[in-house]
Amino acid sequence: MTKNDFAKFLKGFFTENVLDYLDWLQTDKSSSVSTRNQRLAAIHAFCRYMQYEDVTRLYQWQEILGVKMKKAIKGTMNYLTMDAVKELLAHIPQTTMRGRRDLAMLSLLYETGARVQELIDLRPVDVCLSKPYYVTLFGKGNKKRLVPIQDAQVSILRKYMEENHLLELRMNQRPLFQNGRGGKLTGAGITYILKNYATMARTASENLIPEKISPHCLRHSKAMHLLQAGVNLVYIRDILGHVSIQTTEVYARADSKQKREALEKTYTSILPQEEDNKPSWESDSELKSWLKNLGR
Repeated sequence: MTKNDFAKFLKGFFTENVLDYLDWLQTDKSSSVSTRNQRLAAIHAFCRYMQYEDVTRLYQWQEILGVKMKKAIKGTMNYLTMDAVKELLAHIPQTTMRGRRDLAMLSLLYETGARVQELIDLRPVDVCLSKPYYVTLFGKGNKKRLVPIQDAQVSILRKYMEENHLLELRMNQRPLFQNGRGGKLTGAGITYILKNYATMARTASENLIPEKISPHCLRHSKAMHLLQAGVNLVYIRDILGHVSIQTTEVYARADSKQKREALEKTYTSILPQEEDNKPSWESDSELKSWLKNLGR
């Protein structure tokens, strides 16, 4: 874009255009409220910058900054029960190399609570198969964290890595989980694999496996199971790689079972006892006996 093109763009950049764009996202692209708010946030950031770069159009920028975000309705968190995770993994065939790869991959995704991109970026060098067992994940902003893994997971990983020669030094920097061409899997590819096994598991246990499932659902599931097991939120935050404990607290708010149990533990009845509406003579055995014998 030339300077002249950019100048023309700025001249036609008004609130009406922004509103038309947001309407287009909603009607033509079926974008969610969250997506439209993200786009508007980017426009707002540009306008805040332009307030200092082009003060002659200050009113124009401030008017666009006045366009409000839409309120997004928060949906319920989608996660699997422990039984559902077991059912899902049980439907991955271990008779083929691809099945053994998928079992190692999806079980590790759950075990570590990793984001799908963190799983994609894993290399053999990031897996420690000597005690203490752990994997090194690189999260947002390339922040590194060590996540412990259990013996059963180590056994599955070791067999998979041995079979695919991933324990050899020359393979250290290769993707841990590879596609048919030896390259990295994609997020869409992992989602496709997960959904296939979810469909298989759903035929056996329809009520266990939700219709909507994604790799992030396994991350949510791990967090909820840690919480239900009594693990401190601070540790859950560190495992998931959250910057703030407030992000992790969403799991505590989402667990309705724990809410109910907490309320039951602290419940004290403040209600008056229900009055017994039966006639007083009904509970007087001596009177009932006397009445029964009356007139004999």
